[in-house]
Amino acid sequence: MKDKVVLFFPPYSGKALGPPMSLLSLATPLEQAGFEVGLIDAAVEPDYLKRIQDEIKGALCFGVSLLTGPMILQAIEASKLVRRLRPDLPIVFGGWHPTLLPEQTLESNYIDIVVRGQGELTFVQVAERLHAQVSLADVAGISFKDGSRVVHNPERPVTNVNKLPKPAYHLVDVDAYERACGTRKTVYASSVGCPYACNYCTDTVFYSRKFNALTPARVVSEVTELVRRYRLEEVSFLDSNFPVDVKRAVAIAHGFIESGVRFRWTFQASTDLLCRMSDDDVRLLGQAGVSHIGFGTESASDEVLQWMNKPHQKIADMFVAARKCRLADVKVTFNLIIGYPGETDRHRAETLRVMGEISRQFPNVSFSPNIFTPYPGIAVWDKLRELGMKEPRSLEEWANMPLGKNLLPWLQGKEYQRAKRMLTYFVLNHQIRRLANRSALSPLRRRLWLALTGPLTWRLRRKFYRFPIELWMIRFKNQFALRRSLLTGQSLGRDLEKIC
Repeated sequence: MKDKVVLFFPPYSGKALGPPMSLLSLATPLEQAGFEVGLIDAAVEPDYLKRIQDEIKGALCFGVSLLTGPMILQAIEASKLVRRLRPDLPIVFGGWHPTLLPEQTLESNYIDIVVRGQGELTFVQVAERLHAQVSLADVAGISFKDGSRVVHNPERPVTNVNKLPKPAYHLVDVDAYERACGTRKTVYASSVGCPYACNYCTDTVFYSRKFNALTPARVVSEVTELVRRYRLEEVSFLDSNFPVDVKRAVAIAHGFIESGVRFRWTFQASTDLLCRMSDDDVRLLGQAGVSHIGFGTESASDEVLQWMNKPHQKIADMFVAARKCRLADVKVTFNLIIGYPGETDRHRAETLRVMGEISRQFPNVSFSPNIFTPYPGIAVWDKLRELGMKEPRSLEEWANMPLGKNLLPWLQGKEYQRAKRMLTYFVLNHQIRRLANRSALSPLRRRLWLALTGPLTWRLRRKFYRFPIELWMIRFKNQFALRRSLLTGQSLGRDLEKIC
């Protein structure tokens, strides 16, 4: 057995979805190369700093995987602790954020190496060079410090995911995640990448629009094995856009049905791809256990969709996708982005008008409204700078980019308050309709609930948001879950005032 490699995933807001796939994917190649792996997920490790302190004794290196946002602060805190306790220990950052900004990430004096992009094979080579105490100069896909200068090695060619080993689920305490999220579940990635080039999406930058997918046979074999071994109730597929290959998606559903293993599963998709499926194909997804699909609809304004570079997203497809999913008894969440550069009150009103119609027709649909968040490397940054958006200049500044926080110079003051109220009235109206459609309600109570939607609908149609009496009343006793996870449909919060 070679040295120990410690891998850390910082805490993030919201319930734990499951174990961090990025770390599990790194762990298997490391173990196959003879390294011991210490895996620390702050989502289920209450005193993760104490655990880090214990694990790094005698370790070869300390690896951190992270996304843009508040989890950066905890990554910094942990790295500073490691640097203080083990000044000689190499600290390696990887994941989306360091990949997109390796130079800036390495400006921090507590980070030594950045693994860029697909890291399974790269990180093993880094560990082997550190173990042998030789140069990192020949390791493709990394940036590192060589004295006072930063070296960016050539990119590593993308490996077909079918050539990579299974993630190290044996390192996971499934019981701990059940306690954290309330369900016996895990996450799984059957593919990476998306062929579309939406201007706000980091996936385009990270995967260069290449769809890299496991074979249906491997997906069915691995997932059913996980469900049997760990007695799982649900599997959340982390794929950026699961049904890019429609025949593959249908084959996976067939495989799950034929296996006889029953469980719920969820995924994300774009509506146009689901519309390529027949009604019977979508019913098959439901029969195979699909319980929820999250759609990146973002807007129902053709003009805004054009600015987003989403020519594949058609308004009519939103209705068709909702209908197909209702036939299959599959719940749906439509993501909404508010405040995209160029968007005006008129565009927002059009989006909510269309979504309101979808809400009335299809009770299986929920909404996940979010303020536009400018992540590193996205194509729209030139436009953002023109509008006065200042790009963060350090790792610490990027920590101030959480989903839902409004940092947009063009959406402030009265316009922001108006947009916020518009969105809040829309979601409140939608939630009351959902409550009214509950089968357990008596006809009288259903009529009473529906009567409450009258004033809200009037406000939305007339675009009148002053004197928000309804919202003042709701503050005293809020029953309405507003933001929802695009992946699982779970509620992310219950406070109307925090919707934006």
